[in-house]
Amino acid sequence: MTATDPASTPGRSLPLDPSLAPPGTRQFRDAGGIPADRWHADQNGETLVPTHCCFCGVQCGMYLRVDRGGKVFGVEPRNHDINRMRLCPKGINAYQQVNHPDRLTAPLMRRNRDEEFREVSWDEALDHTVAEIRRIQGEYGNDAFGLLGGASLFSEKTYLVGKFARIALKSRHVDYNGRLCMVSAAGANKLAFGIDRAGNPFSDILLTDCLLIAGSNVGECFPVMTQYLWGARDRGATLIVVDPRETAVARTADVHVALKPGTDSAFFNAVLNVVIAEGLTDEAYLAAHTTGWDEVRKTVADYPPSRSAEICGVPEEQIVQVARMFAGAGKAMAWHARGVEHHSQGVENCLTIINLCVATGNIGKPGAGYGTITGQGNGQGGREHGQKSDLLPGGRSITNPEHRRQICEIWGIDEAELPLAGTSMMEMVWQMQRKEIRGLVGICNNPFVSLPNYATVKDGYDTLEFHAQFDFFLSETAANAHVVFPVTVWAEDEGVMANAEARVVKHNKAQEPPAGVRTDTWVMCELARRLGAGDKFDFPDSRAVFEELRIASAGTVNDYYGITYERLEETGGIAWPCPSTEHPGTPRLFENGRTYHPDGKIHLQVVEWHPPMDPYSEEYPLSLTTGRTVAHFLSGNQTRRLGALVEQTPRPWVEVHPSHGFRNGDPVRVVTRRGSEVFPALVTEAIRPDTVFVPYHWPVPTAANALTIDALDPRSKIPEYKVCAARIELAERVDEVPAPPTAPGHQAYPETQVSRTDPLPPTSPQGRGTAERS
Repeated sequence: MTATDPASTPGRSLPLDPSLAPPGTRQFRDAGGIPADRWHADQNGETLVPTHCCFCGVQCGMYLRVDRGGKVFGVEPRNHDINRMRLCPKGINAYQQVNHPDRLTAPLMRRNRDEEFREVSWDEALDHTVAEIRRIQGEYGNDAFGLLGGASLFSEKTYLVGKFARIALKSRHVDYNGRLCMVSAAGANKLAFGIDRAGNPFSDILLTDCLLIAGSNVGECFPVMTQYLWGARDRGATLIVVDPRETAVARTADVHVALKPGTDSAFFNAVLNVVIAEGLTDEAYLAAHTTGWDEVRKTVADYPPSRSAEICGVPEEQIVQVARMFAGAGKAMAWHARGVEHHSQGVENCLTIINLCVATGNIGKPGAGYGTITGQGNGQGGREHGQKSDLLPGGRSITNPEHRRQICEIWGIDEAELPLAGTSMMEMVWQMQRKEIRGLVGICNNPFVSLPNYATVKDGYDTLEFHAQFDFFLSETAANAHVVFPVTVWAEDEGVMANAEARVVKHNKAQEPPAGVRTDTWVMCELARRLGAGDKFDFPDSRAVFEELRIASAGTVNDYYGITYERLEETGGIAWPCPSTEHPGTPRLFENGRTYHPDGKIHLQVVEWHPPMDPYSEEYPLSLTTGRTVAHFLSGNQTRRLGALVEQTPRPWVEVHPSHGFRNGDPVRVVTRRGSEVFPALVTEAIRPDTVFVPYHWPVPTAANALTIDALDPRSKIPEYKVCAARIELAERVDEVPAPPTAPGHQAYPETQVSRTDPLPPTSPQGRGTAERS
């Protein structure tokens, strides 16, 4: 296209031929947006609204471009100190959700699942939902109805989820999809430090001499965070990556430990064994600031490099190399994510990394510390204020009598009215199967794609007598519900999120929602009013909720009291705890050598390695592991509808080592004890020969989580997504990728669906192996 081309002239439309227009351009134009390939970067009357990305835990700053009619039509990177003008492919395309043709704009309802959805009024949908809640609870008790929230909600809404469940529903059964994300790290942090958050800000990575990244595909899952890794490298830091796959970041590491999935704790115990044997521990720090060191020392003595090398499938000398590199650095840091946490011993895996950092004195200093990388946008904030089954606002324990008294006083209820702890998200599904939970409201989650062992999940949800779901697109889970409430996207409301550093940032409203759409806050408050609890939910907007949240968190470990909307807009973000409006926040923990345990000590924990829960056999000799890809996010309900992202990565694939004899693009059946699916092969040397990888953003029949096991960590209750026993075999054809569900009268627009039929995998993001498309 040239500058004189009619299609580039203001006021002229782009060609309607899909072969000439970029995927999705026509529909977004018709919905009120301006095509992404318009030559001019500005227009008269344009407004830039500062906000943050809706996706991962980095929480990049951005500007949403709003036209004179008040509609979001584009995005510009923002020079926020988190991302410094950088956005990843998801962030660049996020704005396209706002005026997307697939948006739900009216409540959907049906009396049973044999009927088709029909659009109904808000009164009919709300009244029917309230009637079903009352019927089920009247027949089976309050705990027969449950609520599942989400960690992509603003913190104000997560606060309401917990309060709504316990006051309006009067049920103990509330949990959230962050249970599938960071709860193993949370459990380890609480055990060791008495506080659940990363110990250091991202900026400390720039100061370290040695950086260890374990179980995190940073380049694809948290792309903008990569700038901190490269900044550290530029000043000479060494990089250690622990991952079964040679990811883009692992390819550039000084040491890449390609360990066998499910062996992390054996590896880190062995690293600590070498550190102790070579006299590289910080004994003065350990004596002054820890408990449990003698027990840990005795335990890791049973994990010499020779033993753990055999368990982990890595060279013995590599374990020694990592120990010397990490412990010998002046300042060292360790960050980890789901690859370490998604295990039946996820909490223990995290604890072994904490033990290594503490034993070498790398805690609470610039460039020295420990962090966990949040998966969801509000993965950190989403569990801090009450939607987790065992927690109340401010991170209070629901089993602690004093904590219960405090929150009941704030909420104005008798303590006898406050339910006890509920169960985890996966356990709630099992309770649905057993008819212990007969009704459910789901908000901001898509378990039909995100939970393991799909057959069990589908059976549990099908057994429900009533199911309502909040969403702005019709997800696979919502498509199975009885009532669907159309709610706002992130750009149509304001609120706060806490990123992976525990930095609280503010999202600003850029556009009014479409007619017929309401905020999650409004819907919860309206349901509460109709259930007779309206006096406890008199919140006109997010600001009103946040003011109560500040009070409810005051004096707790997760103290937000000193954080206000005005301060967040002025500063760009404040790390909690922040106990007063004069307090600057706490970006780095433990600088004074004290933790949040009453004794101020770090409580080191003994960890023994045990094998994964799904045993290997002659029939299932391989490890299946799962993860994300750069173009998509979690269950894909948002990103599988955005043209550029679908075009970049239209379908899942299976990564296999060349030793298996497959050619790139061959249809390969992946079989586990839960079932089988067929994916195109991406043949690459960047994965262990005994391991296969499938990304999990798609639904059945191409859902990785139809194959994964629903075994749980006994403490965190996180599923063991990252390892299950499998085999692979040549098939006849790959399974077809389904189009996303749409509301009655709508069709998935073709420009973003054509590429789904491509039978080949995307080119290898690792850049190695035989992934050329031919």
